[in-house]
Amino acid sequence: MFETILIATDGSDSVSRSVSVALDFAERFDAEVHALTVLDAGEIDSAPDEIREQLRAALTEQADDALSTVTTGTDLPVTTAVREGRPATEISSYAREIDADVVATGTRGRHGENRFLLGSVAERVVRTCPVPVLTVRQLADAENATTEVA
Repeated sequence: MFETILIATDGSDSVSRSVSVALDFAERFDAEVHALTVLDAGEIDSAPDEIREQLRAALTEQADDALSTVTTGTDLPVTTAVREGRPATEISSYAREIDADVVATGTRGRHGENRFLLGSVAERVVRTCPVPVLTVRQLADAENATTEVA
């Protein structure tokens, strides 16, 4: 069913559960795993010239840490990539390139007006990606405690 799984991660707490769920899928289906982090070109380009390269270096280091979390979370081999561009566009493009069966990503689970005003990378990926997208919401601490007991 799932032969190739793409995990889109930025290393934030809001994606940690999606990484775990995606790796569980990969192990259950013996799927090939790819992990991708995208450096937001808009964020870099909007920085003042004198700190742009420092920002790029810091974001690259953060991206490497995010990918390391994926690779250390499984015994399966993981192909990693760091891209620079618009995150949703790059995720969709990479999914096409590797012929992914599913893209896994986290979502902050925002509700109400903020979702419509701000949007999110996950929402744009869901709307534009040519393959199915699995969005996984990070559980609140109270939900984690309930889930662990059950």
